[in-house]
Amino acid sequence: MVRGPLLGADRRVSRALLRPDRFSEVLSDLGNVQVALPVLLVVLAYVAWRGRGAGVGRWWGPPLAASAVTAVLPLLLVPLKEWIARPGTPAVPPGTGYFPSGHTATAVVAYGGAVVVLWPWLGTSLARRVAVAGGAVPVLGVSYGLVRRGYHWPLDVVASWCLGAVLLAVLSAVLSRSTRRSSSGTASRRSGPS
Repeated sequence: MVRGPLLGADRRVSRALLRPDRFSEVLSDLGNVQVALPVLLVVLAYVAWRGRGAGVGRWWGPPLAASAVTAVLPLLLVPLKEWIARPGTPAVPPGTGYFPSGHTATAVVAYGGAVVVLWPWLGTSLARRVAVAGGAVPVLGVSYGLVRRGYHWPLDVVASWCLGAVLLAVLSAVLSRSTRRSSSGTASRRSGPS
């Protein structure tokens, strides 16, 4: 049996939002691997192409790091789901393994990872704001769609935001460190975008 101080609020929020409809199902599908990963792969290919074309040393680093973070995600999610074994909402078939939400975590890592690796190539604050919004909107859409459709409890989604934020922070730190390392020498075209 699942217990905890937040479960009452979790149930109340779920009941208030639960309205299964086609729109919420479409929103939740934005977190499918088949939808989110191709978006990330296109951005990674673009970043690799831009970096190589600009003569950036280790141009393959950001795409490789983002790919590694994406590959680590299921290695964290599956054991967490089995260990916590939280049952789903009344709207889904009986079973466990709903916490944390895999769709939400996939969306956070794919869309957020795309923003993180693209960030150095965005030269204006407007471009950066658009990129952040472009990453946040599908994540919020997936999150809302999963709860509204009844696929997940709100806390399942919030836990995935937290897990995804940690993975994106790791990705950002790795990329920041590699950028500092490559630009610590003589300034040249090989030191990366400014």
